[in-house]
Amino acid sequence: MTPTGVSSSIAGLLRLASWVICLIVLASFLVFVVDQTSAASTHQQEALTRGGASTTSGTSKHESDLHKTIDEASNTFTSPFAGIFSGSTSQWLIHGGKTALALLIYGFALGYLARALRVRV
Repeated sequence: MTPTGVSSSIAGLLRLASWVICLIVLASFLVFVVDQTSAASTHQQEALTRGGASTTSGTSKHESDLHKTIDEASNTFTSPFAGIFSGSTSQWLIHGGKTALALLIYGFALGYLARALRVRV
């Protein structure tokens, strides 16, 4: 294989990895959003039926294997950014910030690197 072919293959793999990582991170964030809105809806319905008194204990999550796998993969990709948001108590800020940084780094930076490798050769 010629150096151009190797470089093109590497660029293609980087681009594919970028897409896969971004899709995993976005899917995990989407699941988080659905879980949060569902829990908020349930909380509001319980508050209305109880007349405003809320006695919600911890919500039990029954996650599917696919949900767990997506979350584990996303946590692997977003773990380098966890320290940035370690002082925050807002789950929306933590998940949203880690997702945004992951998309920026893995989406933009890997895509840029793939284009740079392709142009260089």
